[in-house]
Amino acid sequence: MNAQLVGQLRAAMREGRLAAGERLPASRALAALLGVSRTVVTEAYEQLYAEGWLEGRHGSGTYVTDGVAADPAPVPEPPRGLPAGTRRPARPGEIDLRPGMAWVGALDTPAWRRAWRLAAGMPPQQRQEPHGVPELRAALAEYIRRSRGVVCPVDGLLITRGATNGLDLLAATVLRPGDRVGVEEPGYRRARAVLAGRGAEIVPCPVDGHGLVVDGLPDGLRLVYTTPSHQFPMGGVLPVPRRQALLAWARRTGALIAEDDYDGEFRYDVAPLPALFGLDPDAVVYLGTSAKILTADMGVGWLVGRPDLVAAIALRREDLNDRTAAVPQHALRLFLERGDLDRHVRRMRGEYARRRAVVVRALDGLRLRGDTAGLHLVVELPHAVAERVARDAEHRGVLVDPLERHHAGPRSSGGLVIGYGSAGSPAELRAGCAIVRELAAEAEPAAESGQDAAGASP
Repeated sequence: MNAQLVGQLRAAMREGRLAAGERLPASRALAALLGVSRTVVTEAYEQLYAEGWLEGRHGSGTYVTDGVAADPAPVPEPPRGLPAGTRRPARPGEIDLRPGMAWVGALDTPAWRRAWRLAAGMPPQQRQEPHGVPELRAALAEYIRRSRGVVCPVDGLLITRGATNGLDLLAATVLRPGDRVGVEEPGYRRARAVLAGRGAEIVPCPVDGHGLVVDGLPDGLRLVYTTPSHQFPMGGVLPVPRRQALLAWARRTGALIAEDDYDGEFRYDVAPLPALFGLDPDAVVYLGTSAKILTADMGVGWLVGRPDLVAAIALRREDLNDRTAAVPQHALRLFLERGDLDRHVRRMRGEYARRRAVVVRALDGLRLRGDTAGLHLVVELPHAVAERVARDAEHRGVLVDPLERHHAGPRSSGGLVIGYGSAGSPAELRAGCAIVRELAAEAEPAAESGQDAAGASP
């Protein structure tokens, strides 16, 4: 559904039915008009924004980018792995075990409602500061120092609309068309889409059970995007010696490191490893988000870097007319200042640990990776088996993500990525994982016998 909407909007802009400078409907209004989930429309807009078709204008909405001209010539399909949103919304009754979503059932609390009520009563500002609300920046600087070991002055922190928005602003500031950018392989598809949308040449960088393989990094990269606290999707946690080697490589080559700390607060075997940024603030740009801590609906993230670089990003942001809505910023500020966020994270760390335990027990007997941190794990399966299990599970009302979806090039590993943040209850998790385990047990012998038959002499 998402891919269809992206294609239809692209075609409308190519053919001139949507003209340069024309305002698009709000995501909620278009979703209601089409009878689809708002998530479908939001992800379609994000994809077209990353490709440069759309632009946001503060306080006004989403517009077709100025300079986009009608062109009846067909647009070639983007490279495999770049589209940012091909997943469909879960239907009623389906068990959603796909990664990337936080459990929001614990958010309906008096503290949550009070923060939003008070934030909505804040007087509007004539002109927003491109760095973000100063009080939120101060509160966030204290929070990430305490929780992630990120020490930064307030002028080294900029409020974004999420980690992907922060990466886009960084790319818009430091990259030129044709610059080579390293991205983990397999890795986060939206990061690849954003960087490609800014004209970068994407260089796949292999990962192993510990995360990014630093020894394989080539020279000539302007930027490397990495998820060291919980590699997405394979789940490795980059050890300190490899972190030090990565920083030494960056200093030697002059490259920047974009650290996406999307779920670094959640680790279940030991205390969360401090962020990479703390080892070398000059070489690393730190990207954080409230999406996994609270909910993606909040739409607030943060970018931390050298103050001079952050100042340049803020200036570029002014050029792009990009802003983070003020009310969510104040809601998060109040949640932080009253200690509610710390209490919520402690509660959710326990909740996710229980959900992880349910998943691990339900998948007993299968090979698991990345189950010591974050909100997802990987079930290792041969490619053909993983694809069959994902297809058959969907027929039985269980949605899982094949690892194939997160590769940009030739597959180096096969399996399923299982998220435990979006299922409604531990009972749903248990039931969904039981179906996955059953289907995997059925599919593996069939795949092996098929291989034996293919390899047999005539």
